[in-house]
Order: sequence, then C-alpha cells, then structure tokens
Amino acid sequence: MISIVNYGMGNLGSIYNMFKKIKVESEITSDPKEIDKAKKILLPGVGSFDTAIIKIREMGLKEILDKKALIDKIPFLGICLGMQLLTDSSEEGVLEGLGYIHAKTIKFRFQDDNFKVPHMGWNLVKQVRPSPLTENLPAGSRFYFVHSYYVKVENEESSILKTNYGNLEFDSAINRENIWGTQFHPEKSHKYGMKLLENFAKI
Repeated sequence: MISIVNYGMGNLGSIYNMFKKIKVESEITSDPKEIDKAKKILLPGVGSFDTAIIKIREMGLKEILDKKALIDKIPFLGICLGMQLLTDSSEEGVLEGLGYIHAKTIKFRFQDDNFKVPHMGWNLVKQVRPSPLTENLPAGSRFYFVHSYYVKVENEESSILKTNYGNLEFDSAINRENIWGTQFHPEKSHKYGMKLLENFAKI
C-alpha cells in the first residue's frame, strides 16, 4: 500500500486517481498509525515551505515520516513542494526542512523578463544518473512544472534528473538511498508521469 500523506497542502485527488489509473493501490491519510503500516510513502505539496513544515509538525507527522524514511527505509517520494521539504532549508522560509537529502531550495531570479516566475508548463528533463525511478523513461521525456523555487543538491550524486530554465540548470529529480523527489508533477504529466509512478510502485 502506498500512503499519500495528507497534511492539508497537496494535490491529493489527482495523485490518487493516477495511481488508480495504473492499477496501483494507494490511500490518502493523515493518520500516523496508517502511515506506519505503509510499504511506500508519497509526500505531495502545493504552497509555502514554512506553512508545510508547521502543518507536518502540528499534525504529529514528522516523527512517523522520519521513522519510515530513515529507520524503516521504505521507498519515499516527495513531489513539487514535497521534494523541497526533503531538503535542509528554503529561501522561502526560515524553518528547517526534513533534511533527508542534503540540498537547498533557492528562489528563481532572472534579469531577463522573457523568463517568468513561477516556471510553469511543460519542460524537458535530462537524466544524469540511472535510477529505478526513471527506468525506461525515453529520451525527450517532458514533465509539467509549477514552481518559483528550485532545488540545488549539495552532492551531485544526489541528482538524477536536471532541467534547464533560462540560463539556469536545476535538479528536477533527486535521490538518496530509499528517498526520491521530483520537482515536477508526475500526476499532471500524462504518459511520462504515469511511467514514473509505475516505476515508483515497483521499487
């Protein structure tokens, strides 16, 4: 069972429906006892970094997420804001992130008005390291993005996909051991997102 963590800031229905479409069993839950039974965890997120961290703490979810990610070491996937929460910190706020993958979340800054913030829409990804999450994704795979902040990993070994926007190359998928993150929304990315979530279900 994949637990989709509901802390009040995620695109839960779309993710659940995509899993249903690919015939993968999942549940939306905010109950630590249910999350403790999960074989895999998906941490979604839409909104601001500090608000998300506060909600996760207030709902008593941080302890169980830490246990599942760091002690039980089950497959764990953060998407969009959920990926940024995996990092150490964000320029969007002052609170510490979950710190599962050593990285920083940084605000897009462009001198050129041609590059709008947020970065929104379809964009290509480039594989820089093999991973079971991205297995058999074809060259030219593209995903749907909506974000004003991007992730920069501390160790390049933690980067598995990169994406260009303006004159900037950022980490669009990251990994450390059993933990993955994608900056894009696989649930909005049609066949490419479907393939990536199928891969996650098989890990």
